[in-house]
Amino acid sequence: MAVVPGAARRPADEPEPAGGDRHPVDRLPGPGKLLAGGFQHVVAAYAGVVAPPLVVGAYVGLSPAGLTFLVGASLFTAGIATLLQTIGFWRVGARMPFVNGVSFAGVAPMLAVADAQGDRRDALPVIYGAVLVAGVLGFLLAPAFCRLVRFFPPVVSGTVITLIGITLLPVSFGWIQGGHPERPASPGNLALAAATLAIVLVLRRLLRGFLRQIAILLGLVAGTLLALPAGAVDTTATRHAALAGFPVPFHFGEPRFEAAPIVSMCVLMLVCMTESTADMLALGTIVGREADEKVIAAGLRADTLGTAVSPLFNGFANSAFAQNIGLVAVTGVRSRFTVAACGLMFVLLGLSPAFASLIALVPMPVLGGAGIVLFGTVAASGIGVLRTAGLDRGDNLLIAATALGVGMIPVVSRTFYDGAGIPGTLKVVLDSGVSAGCLTAVLLNLAFNHLGGGGRSERGD
Repeated sequence: MAVVPGAARRPADEPEPAGGDRHPVDRLPGPGKLLAGGFQHVVAAYAGVVAPPLVVGAYVGLSPAGLTFLVGASLFTAGIATLLQTIGFWRVGARMPFVNGVSFAGVAPMLAVADAQGDRRDALPVIYGAVLVAGVLGFLLAPAFCRLVRFFPPVVSGTVITLIGITLLPVSFGWIQGGHPERPASPGNLALAAATLAIVLVLRRLLRGFLRQIAILLGLVAGTLLALPAGAVDTTATRHAALAGFPVPFHFGEPRFEAAPIVSMCVLMLVCMTESTADMLALGTIVGREADEKVIAAGLRADTLGTAVSPLFNGFANSAFAQNIGLVAVTGVRSRFTVAACGLMFVLLGLSPAFASLIALVPMPVLGGAGIVLFGTVAASGIGVLRTAGLDRGDNLLIAATALGVGMIPVVSRTFYDGAGIPGTLKVVLDSGVSAGCLTAVLLNLAFNHLGGGGRSERGD
């Protein structure tokens, strides 16, 4: 995939690199910028990291202490996966500003595994065994899977990047609704979200330099302070959290290996790898460094190795966090070391439940207000890529329109496919808007621009 000219955002105070200088992705910021930028990524990703273990842990009947342990383990393993992705070693790690965390796509399959057990409390060792096998399989498949990048011309990658942003926007709306999407947003939540959104926009407009880069973080702090007198800041988790703790390996029992859960998790792993490939292409466009086959293979190895290691420390499958791509796009901070600092903070938060609970003080509506900017920016970046895809040529407009429509189905209705008798493995793919839209765009691009006899001048690539 070719990098879109002008797609990378460069802060006004950052000079263009000279010929022999390091790319901004490889530059190490000063300590202050490193810590503030890393913490900003932590706040943006925190809700996404802790939500899956909270849902799964409650479903299998863990005690409050067990839930706290599971959340800490997920933070710890997300930190390891993020460090593998940003710092890396050998051929592991895309070495881009990429946050890895617990994949929410795995929640439904994990709940299904729990339902298949005689006692749901016995589900975690079975889940961990399946995740471990899926991670190893994904690691072995990474060199072959990365070759899919040739099927991502601008008409496909632009559609997928747009879908990433659009499918994330309902997450921010759910935060504004207090984590209950089925309920209307209360006037207080709407006010907090609107105030946070306004503060972020004003700060981005008025501030310059480093302060402008951390406008999202400043907006979250300001929104939390506004929420204090309204009683919207929940301090329960902080009062009951231990100062220190370690995710002892196999805390919930040694992994158990059963065929059906392993197949389910392997399908999930392929879905996560598809989404990660799309995310790496999107991030490569934003930071101005092409995500070629070599980069994608290394990134997928980090994803899958992080997934294989997670069950050892009581964590789940890890994949790329698209919401943090929006943060990179908004701030223009492209250094991978900033995100590595985020990974290290996740590790430390996993070792200290008390400090981890401080992040939970940020009310969901405040996160939702900032999320509108973060996720909307990703969608807008995708539209920018589509502008270069030649939608006026051949069937490219039809490809993009159809893929966007298919990708929006699970976003609009989570139960759309429930009564259609679709096999479980296929339903895992269809229930992910990004995966469904991505596969649709790839197949249609092949059909219309390659197998359909279209001339090269009409092709999406």
